[in-house]
Amino acid sequence: MKKVKIFCTLGPSSLNKKFLTFAQNQKVDLVRLNMSHLNLLNLEKNIKFIKRYSKMKICLDTEGAQIRTKINKKIRLKKNQKLKLFRSKNFHLYPIDVYDKLKKNDKLELGFDGLIIKIIHRNKNFLNTICLSDGDLEKNKGVHLINRKLKLSYLTDKDKNAINLARKYKINHYALSFTNNLQDVEKFNNLLPKKIKIFKIETKEAIKNFNQIRKKADYFLLDRGDLSKDISIEQIPFAQRYILKKISQPKEVFIATNLLESMITKPYPTRAEANDIYNSLEIGASGLVLAAETAIGNFPEKCVIFLKSLIRQYKKDNLNKFK
Repeated sequence: MKKVKIFCTLGPSSLNKKFLTFAQNQKVDLVRLNMSHLNLLNLEKNIKFIKRYSKMKICLDTEGAQIRTKINKKIRLKKNQKLKLFRSKNFHLYPIDVYDKLKKNDKLELGFDGLIIKIIHRNKNFLNTICLSDGDLEKNKGVHLINRKLKLSYLTDKDKNAINLARKYKINHYALSFTNNLQDVEKFNNLLPKKIKIFKIETKEAIKNFNQIRKKADYFLLDRGDLSKDISIEQIPFAQRYILKKISQPKEVFIATNLLESMITKPYPTRAEANDIYNSLEIGASGLVLAAETAIGNFPEKCVIFLKSLIRQYKKDNLNKFK
């Protein structure tokens, strides 16, 4: 049977010598640096640190075409509360040029806590908004424009600088976040012609255009978290099966988000999580991606150990079919 790959996202819980040594000994295939949560200075420090204490393969994961929140500290907001959204100070959105693309009556969902705001008035330096629901406003959270689509650049300026920095350190793996269409794939291929490129499928647009996208790419990462902002959660199982049915070896699809969500705070998974992962393998996933579980979770090593144990069980079960 083919090898099932494991990717680990690095963060405060795992950017240490102990975890890197553990991951290398466990033959984790790739460690991921997420530019949505890193500045360029920290990116360089992290690359140097990983290379100093391990020989792990590093993947630079771009920000891509997504709006994000920029705020210093978490704020609890209530329904009907007014909120000013500034162009470049206090609470604002990133990238900065998105400010000029937003309109009165636009509705924005901020993060994964159910917080929705509506723009009620535009000003030169800020937008007046009102909260349509309760929720927490947190930093670096994805923002989904509910009522319409915005055209954003497939890479941010920070992404371009990060890629140049990563090339300096001979990084060979790159992930394009929010791949939407064939043009995004072609641009990324032209930018990094001799590198291994992973195209992240996390929008409805990408699902619609997947027949074209898959012709020009070999590696895909299905991010079920951000995808669930663009389609309903009830549609995620179908979307996962749709993508996996379209891909056959040697092309590969890696599954991400909520694999072991409960293990962020607990040392063991739920039965539903085990079943979800097993099902993902059964329908053709080539790899599994740990995100928050290893980046900020309390038990990053246990998450890897459980994945490897479940993969072994899956392979054992499939071998027994033929006896």
